[in-house]
Amino acid sequence: MDLLLPKVEEKLKTLSKEPGVYLMKDKDGQVIYVGKARALNKRVRQYFGAAAQKQSKTAAMVSKVADFNYIITNSEKEALILECNLIKEYRPYYNILLKDDKHYPYVRIDLQQDFPRVEIVRRIKKDGARYFGPYLEAYSVREVMDALYKLFPLRSCTKNIAEGTEERPCLNYQMGRCLAPCAGKISKGDYRRILENVMDFLSGKYKKVEAELKTEMLRASERLEYEHAAALRDKLKILSRITERQIVSFPDLNDKDVFAAVVGEGYGVVQAFFVRKGKLSGARRFFMQDPAGMEELMGSFLKQYYMDKVFFPKKIYVSVVPEEAGLLAEWLTDLAGHKVEILRPQKGDNKKLVMMAGKNAMEALARKTRADKRAYERSTGAAQKVGALLGAGYVRRMECYDISNTQGTDSVASMVVFIDGKPAKSEYRRFRIRTVTGADDFASMAEVLERRLREGYRSEDKTRGFGAVPDLIVVDGGKGQLHSAVGVLESMGMESIHIVGLAKREEEIFVPGREESIVLPKNSPEIGLLTAIRDEAHRFAVTYHRTLREKRTVASVLDNIKGIGKKRRLALIEAFGDIAHIKKASIDELAAVKGIDIRTAREIFKYFS
Repeated sequence: MDLLLPKVEEKLKTLSKEPGVYLMKDKDGQVIYVGKARALNKRVRQYFGAAAQKQSKTAAMVSKVADFNYIITNSEKEALILECNLIKEYRPYYNILLKDDKHYPYVRIDLQQDFPRVEIVRRIKKDGARYFGPYLEAYSVREVMDALYKLFPLRSCTKNIAEGTEERPCLNYQMGRCLAPCAGKISKGDYRRILENVMDFLSGKYKKVEAELKTEMLRASERLEYEHAAALRDKLKILSRITERQIVSFPDLNDKDVFAAVVGEGYGVVQAFFVRKGKLSGARRFFMQDPAGMEELMGSFLKQYYMDKVFFPKKIYVSVVPEEAGLLAEWLTDLAGHKVEILRPQKGDNKKLVMMAGKNAMEALARKTRADKRAYERSTGAAQKVGALLGAGYVRRMECYDISNTQGTDSVASMVVFIDGKPAKSEYRRFRIRTVTGADDFASMAEVLERRLREGYRSEDKTRGFGAVPDLIVVDGGKGQLHSAVGVLESMGMESIHIVGLAKREEEIFVPGREESIVLPKNSPEIGLLTAIRDEAHRFAVTYHRTLREKRTVASVLDNIKGIGKKRRLALIEAFGDIAHIKKASIDELAAVKGIDIRTAREIFKYFS
């Protein structure tokens, strides 16, 4: 307690005994942790006690705390809800956060419209529409939508259609893919009855849909409407294929969510299974960083996962029961409007499901560990090996330059930066060559290096200009290019910066003062990193050069048109982007550009016509 800041120590003395939420802040006022407490005075003081300091993660967080705030609530349940909202708002560094930020697709039907369409969305909104999903690894939303439109010819257009509309039906109606509500070919009531079947289908009530299709097929056959009967038979086949994909089923037809948690070094994984109408309809994995244990991991996960959901099953089965399971179940019951239980099954199919989820979580954690190791070897590990190879220590910041021109015109250069072996795109820079005439790559490289290094050393503020001075410069080329670049460093008194040349043909590495080149195995991490930064520099330079060349081409063509000067030319380029779009523009579209009158618009149109 002696090491606490006076502000923190003073607040600890006056903490409330009520339930509430506390927000830990660093010296910059950033919220770094959000937590809830049944009694604020006891919980917050625990962080600064001797027991908490033995936990490395807690100690690291507390060492950054310069201040904290708290909000008193009426109950622990209110504190839980507020905690969830504040974690979502601030995404504090020391809270366990979901790393899976993917938004899986849902099917949405807006029943407030006269003739709703079925659409795919990535986010659920509380807008009164019906949502179905999410459609995950075990169930492709595109397959579902394809089957749906073959089974039910609903509209797919985005028109705002109301009952009584009379338009000419589109080609989809002629092909039997739409019932043309836009042309009054179907009433609102009949359309709604078909929509009920669609929602049954999306809810997994295949038996009901199948029974209605069979009944209609038999009636069509009795009326000798064989073509219609054959179409219905084909629809039954489509439905059968969709049904067969639901191969995992359980005798308990209740909806349920199943979660299994495993904890590894630095990561925790939660594997989710979703059972709907007795069938395993989807699966999803979540990664969470630095959990203290499985109980904490599961509790943090459930709070973050369910806070934005609109569907809640009555049963949630877990591999480990979180410490505040009762409070979580109470909160979920309030959200759902029906009783929700959090259970750890002891036997039967539900236990098998949890065990299967646990097995998948273990496999996912092992796979992520291997992937992280490979990523480290290709980036930070490779940068360490490059430094060791050159005797340069750890080359944290690498820079590579490339020159691009077309027979000496529009000569430009690129500067690409890798930090810790990874692209740092905010540090990339582009240059237009100023002092060199013609295609002289050596002289162009010398100009660029001098401009970059002179400004880099001049600027004490490393966040501006060209940023920090590099630990290693990679030059695209062999001895000639390297010799030219070394000459620039020597002329500026910067020989301490390490520099290498990388020749393309054999990927040879040339080092100043060394006669023989270094040839590494083609699959080594070091050569992989060096070629990656070289190729990225080339791509960045060529892209910039192409952009300038296209702008020059546009400008030269427009200069031939009567009435087009510099201002009008720039306005046209800004409005349309390139010559191809200017050629396609109508007189009215051209005249709508700022500074282009109707007479000039006609001249432009006439020129390209």
